[in-house]
Amino acid sequence: MDNLLHLDRTLDELDPPRWTAPAADATHLVRKVHKLRCIPLREFRPADLHTLILQQVALPYTLPLAVRLLIEEPLLDASFYEGDLLLAAVDAPASAWAVLPEPGEQLRTVITSLPQAAVAGLPRGAAGELARFAGRPLSLPC
Repeated sequence: MDNLLHLDRTLDELDPPRWTAPAADATHLVRKVHKLRCIPLREFRPADLHTLILQQVALPYTLPLAVRLLIEEPLLDASFYEGDLLLAAVDAPASAWAVLPEPGEQLRTVITSLPQAAVAGLPRGAAGELARFAGRPLSLPC
């Protein structure tokens, strides 16, 4: 199933059961995630995908959307720093990627195509995370 065919639908529609409204004392993050589940996928911004992926919400739908963006701009600054969406994606559980072989392979290709200088400019530990996801070491400067 191509999870990008459902861009006019919401996560509440695609990823049952629908969530109930958050509690009155819910945190800002909880309220934000609940709100994001109610908007069509086509309206997601990179920051929205970053939040949903970090919270492991509807990964069969959010990860392919993120990969689509990362193919175009691997080091996209979604929320906090250059490459944050990429690092959120590679940090998603292996079980989520297991059901998404094609987007996973596309992301591996993106990662192995990154210039050394780009990888070196990411936060500490990022190169190891990217190499782990790619399944092979990335050449890094000393």
